[in-house]
Amino acid sequence: MHLSRRGLLATATAAVSVPATTAATARRPGRLRTGFERLAHNGYTLLDGHKVGIVTNPTGITRDVRHIVDVMHADTRVDLRAVFGPEHGFRGTAQAGGSEGRHDDPATGLPVYDTYLKSGRPLADIFTASGVDTVVFDIQDAGARFYTYIWTLYDCMEAAQLAGKRFVVLDRPNPVTGRAALGPVLHKEFATFVGRQPISQAHGMTVAELARLCNGEFLTQPVPLETVPMSGWKRSYFYDASGLPWVPPSPNMPTPETALVYSGTCLFEGTNLSEGRGTTRPFELLGAEGIDRRWAAAVNGLALPGVRFREAYFAPTFSKFQGRTIGGVQVHVHDRDVFDPVRTGIALLVTARKVWDGFAWRPDNWIDKLTGSARVRTMIDAGADTDEVVAGWQEELAAFRRMRRKYLLYR
Repeated sequence: MHLSRRGLLATATAAVSVPATTAATARRPGRLRTGFERLAHNGYTLLDGHKVGIVTNPTGITRDVRHIVDVMHADTRVDLRAVFGPEHGFRGTAQAGGSEGRHDDPATGLPVYDTYLKSGRPLADIFTASGVDTVVFDIQDAGARFYTYIWTLYDCMEAAQLAGKRFVVLDRPNPVTGRAALGPVLHKEFATFVGRQPISQAHGMTVAELARLCNGEFLTQPVPLETVPMSGWKRSYFYDASGLPWVPPSPNMPTPETALVYSGTCLFEGTNLSEGRGTTRPFELLGAEGIDRRWAAAVNGLALPGVRFREAYFAPTFSKFQGRTIGGVQVHVHDRDVFDPVRTGIALLVTARKVWDGFAWRPDNWIDKLTGSARVRTMIDAGADTDEVVAGWQEELAAFRRMRRKYLLYR
């Protein structure tokens, strides 16, 4: 018997399907099935008769680390016509602030369209030109408002509505749990690509839940939306409970531990300190020239729950302070169940400003885009302590938590 490469790969897709998860086994970490796994297990019936395009990146993989585009392209049950690449690109070849441009994928021959920094009618025109009638989204999120893939999701939903396309979201875990929303809520006048809509800094939702929220609260006109939830995921699960391999969603998100601190320490992008880009521990290492052991001592003195800080010295290979040895701290989370990344990020800003007279915000006030308003910056400049800054957003956070409840899919 002769099998073509396409036929052979189509046969191999059977490995994606796993036996149905019972209620008992679903409670065990490692029995989780992603939205894609459930879609494939059901024979792709949700996509029957549709010309499909998919928004994805290197995180769109199966449990045995094959890319879902390769799997779907090889399966005759799916009419896959196009791929849409976000920031860093579909195959992940670009650094922060970059993309791969329009090209044909060498592995599949599929046209790859660049969605990065495109929204509204220009993005709708790309969907129309691709010839698809259903746009599928499958990208691993990191759990923070300023992680741009959730706004790629939002922009693609809006563009799909404008282009008259159906939209399908395949769910994946929030790597830092879905237990709680934390931090300040974006004020609409500060909306950018690191925050399109008023959600909290750590949203505590999955991408399918966020899609439901955006469709119900933020889109001017809702898009025809279908979500494929996970099975076996609980809101209390960290990423390692999923049993899934970790693929860095972007070059500076190398591990789930990075995601754990990111929603707090990414705020250092809005300062003149290094946020650890150019090191093997981005967002865990923070520092600048002239900082010494006093910073670690000051922040350790706050006895923040679940975290300790080590005096650290490092030389970034790119980005701020490239090739220069600088001093600072390394963030060590020892009890992630009680660790609050956003409060920790604020405490680090407050103490850095007190112990280092070189502290400064980025001249463009990027910190305001990250925190969602000018409040955090102005309060810290006025001498507010960590508790005072955190108290400033509690009312708006409570309102967001109430709004998000009706869009949650998991317990």
